[in-house]
Amino acid sequence: MIDIQRYLLIAAIAALSFMLLIEWKNFEGPETIIASAPAANKIVSPVTSSSDSDLPILSQDAASTSLPETTGTSSGFVNVSTDVLNVKIDLHGGDIVYAGLPAYTADLESDEPFVILESNETRDYIAQSGLIGQNATDTAKGRPQFSSKIDTYELAESNDSINIDLHYQYSDQINIVKRFHFKRGEYLIKIEYLIDNQSDSVFQASFFGQLKRGNSTDPSVDGEGGMFAMKPFMGVAYADNEDKYSKLAFGKMKDKPLKTAVNGGWIGIIQHYFLSAWIPNADSVNELSTIVTKQGINIARVTSAAVTVPANSQGSVAASFYTGPKDQYRLQEISPGLELTVDYGFLWWIAQPLFWLLTKIHGVLGNWGFAIIGLTMLVKAAFFQLNAKAFTSMANMRKVQPKLVELKERYADDRQKQSQAMMELYKTEKINPLGGCLPMVVQMPVFMALYWVLMESIELRHAPFILWIQDLSAMDPYFILPLIMGLSMFIQQRLNPPPPDPMQAKIMQWMPVVFTFFFLFFPAGLVLYWVVNNTLSIIQQYFITKRIEKSGLPTR
Repeated sequence: MIDIQRYLLIAAIAALSFMLLIEWKNFEGPETIIASAPAANKIVSPVTSSSDSDLPILSQDAASTSLPETTGTSSGFVNVSTDVLNVKIDLHGGDIVYAGLPAYTADLESDEPFVILESNETRDYIAQSGLIGQNATDTAKGRPQFSSKIDTYELAESNDSINIDLHYQYSDQINIVKRFHFKRGEYLIKIEYLIDNQSDSVFQASFFGQLKRGNSTDPSVDGEGGMFAMKPFMGVAYADNEDKYSKLAFGKMKDKPLKTAVNGGWIGIIQHYFLSAWIPNADSVNELSTIVTKQGINIARVTSAAVTVPANSQGSVAASFYTGPKDQYRLQEISPGLELTVDYGFLWWIAQPLFWLLTKIHGVLGNWGFAIIGLTMLVKAAFFQLNAKAFTSMANMRKVQPKLVELKERYADDRQKQSQAMMELYKTEKINPLGGCLPMVVQMPVFMALYWVLMESIELRHAPFILWIQDLSAMDPYFILPLIMGLSMFIQQRLNPPPPDPMQAKIMQWMPVVFTFFFLFFPAGLVLYWVVNNTLSIIQQYFITKRIEKSGLPTR
């Protein structure tokens, strides 16, 4: 039976290894649904249909012939700078065609801001918005040509917010202002259409917001490591009436397009560390949808229910747009489920408390590397008694090994009696044959959750540790930490008795080599955690073994 116990222990270690490697390579994973939301009441949503253009049209208004001509090409841009955003708005359509983040540099050695939205030969990723329906400004015929008094705006140090107004003459009696509202320290932009209807007819239109992205690579992933480099998920994420967080890979959008009615909700495009998302009015009835154009452009879209502005009156319709870091504490204040774009997978309920603890430790130590060390020490301390029981259980199993061999020989021809005799022996000796494996199984979810915390936390991006480790989210440039990790894994193995099966023993001997190879390409923060975890395991095992030896139980 000790063989079974060892088999289970090896299986637990192998499972952990397999999960780590698979999760690393399959980071983008399948469509994911997390955290169900309460069911909503039945709603009536706007219904859009696609046309030859990449703009939506309301199905019931598709045949309308009274839409204004809006043809033309861009005649300029408006540049907006705040303390956290650099934005460029195209006057043709009023789209955001560039967004830079001054607080996050493009790479470790650069002073240039990280660019999340841009439209050039390298990457096509923009945020569009407009009005469709009965009195559309955005149609298959073209986009509105806005005007602005000036082309450069900057948030003054003395101000907390700034409004950028773009003007459009819809008709002789109808004026439209597209207002962009920026706030200090915020990545959330409020986009509002102010409609001044001085005509004798009702003005009716629906707001739409959409993200257009090509299939270029994720700029937040440096690509070091070649085929072994991290490949985070990049695709559409959204919240509807059924789930607070779902995601859909670009590759699945053509065969499985999204189209769903929702109260409130949100939809966006996520990449490693960063997010862009449209968040409509929470009280609005909206339609979330995705399409892939004939040119292969991926579009994630929200369309709100129509707003009606009576004759000789004024009205407005608005939505919010977020473009910035995946900061879960910032995101959870914006819309339910938006914080889940910091995707910890199905272990989010463990990972989130671990991240909270990590941030608290960082608040004291002031260094994310030391915070990882501190968190690892606390986790190991929490599992110390569990590990001690596991080693004691393994020692008890070794103690009764001669009796087990005797039972196997006595009942070699009767497996049922053999099993009954073994169970009676375990009961008499007060031994749990699985006691050595269960602690490992219990700890595996915690290890995996911590793995995701270190993978997904933008706080570790470009975060220095000490000496040669200047970016905990990047590979160790000199591969020192992975080699130390491999050595610690080897030492840990030497402290354990070898498996009885020669083939198993050889596999276990090669595991430090295999792990070292893969960890060469892992972020330094993750390798640091593993080094500390292995080192503490060695120390714990040494003291536990000494305690077991004093009790008279065999240790090998």
